[in-house]
Amino acid sequence: MADDRIRPAATDDVPTVKAVIDAAFRPYVARIGVVPVPMEADHAANVAAGRVFVLEAPGRGNAAGAGPVIGLVVVEARADHLYLDVVAVHPDAHGTGAGRRLLEFVDAHARALGLPEIRLYTNAMMWENQKIYPKFGYEVVERRVTGPYDRIHYRKRLR
Repeated sequence: MADDRIRPAATDDVPTVKAVIDAAFRPYVARIGVVPVPMEADHAANVAAGRVFVLEAPGRGNAAGAGPVIGLVVVEARADHLYLDVVAVHPDAHGTGAGRRLLEFVDAHARALGLPEIRLYTNAMMWENQKIYPKFGYEVVERRVTGPYDRIHYRKRLR
């Protein structure tokens, strides 16, 4: 994935953002028994607010020479941390290192903003994430149930 590119999402990317998030989270609907929150988010508002960054695969998918969007993150800078709202990788790109690249981007973005840590949460039924996040330096802070969602909260302190 050496020739991939992460860039801020543009208005024209909104349908693709929705498609990638839906594809990434659709398998969890049956497992957790509710539609995951990222599938119902206002993607246009997130893009307009500059919160969405997309990962393009290497290739010649458009005039700029980039390939299709294969993953994305939705982040929000807060006073004392960067909140990582969504990490989504299209299932067709699983195993390519796209998730790793996105998490590395989030680290760099937080550092560029001068923020000392990253925070996120994941549904407790998304057990794959519970294996991934600790490998990238995230530690469990707490587990909290809010309505139908049982969430595990993580943080990563940046040095």
